[in-house]
Amino acid sequence: MIYPRVQWAVFIRRPNRFIADCKADGEMLRCHVNNTGRCRELLVSGHRVVLAAAANPGRQTAWDLIAVQKGGLLINIDSQAPNKVVWEFFPQIVGPCTLVRPEYRLGDSRFDFYAEKGRNRVLAEVKGVTLEDRGTVYFPDAPTVRGLKHVTELTELAGHGYECWVILLVQMEKATHFEPNDRTMPAFGMALNAAVRAGVHVVAYTCRTAPDRLALGTPLPVVFHSYS
Repeated sequence: MIYPRVQWAVFIRRPNRFIADCKADGEMLRCHVNNTGRCRELLVSGHRVVLAAAANPGRQTAWDLIAVQKGGLLINIDSQAPNKVVWEFFPQIVGPCTLVRPEYRLGDSRFDFYAEKGRNRVLAEVKGVTLEDRGTVYFPDAPTVRGLKHVTELTELAGHGYECWVILLVQMEKATHFEPNDRTMPAFGMALNAAVRAGVHVVAYTCRTAPDRLALGTPLPVVFHSYS
């Protein structure tokens, strides 16, 4: 995926979870933050950030904060980007499909993707990963009832004939492996273990990052914890 117009800025503050104040060329810019996660280790005053021009020029906030420079890593934090990347590279992750449909509703639930591979019906959920510590990447960075619900639903549906996937899209280029963030939400890690035992495919991929684009990178090992 490509952002048509971007610029570098310096992060100043985050008055609330949707808004950030940044400075570019001496001008203070109020930006939209399209990520409701905490991002505390990223959105630090003085960090260099990337802003993308809003698609709607008449919007109150003319820029979106889409990425943060953390040391040698450029980390994309746009929560809409992972689904766009997976949509573009879906066959490379899941395999050749005869049909791929985003935003698929099944009963009272909505999944990121529905696909068909021959006779197999495929359901996939995508989780964007932005939390990194010394090479290890984690999800979630804040408790997520919605994320837990999706994993437990896929676990159940795997027992009803669906081929189910949890795709962890790591929004940076370099990491050693992925682990569930038990310090923040051990229930998610437990649910991920149960999903794997039920036959759900749990995979992680890095991304090739640049200020104006994001693309699928390479597979990343997933480490599953033991729970008593």
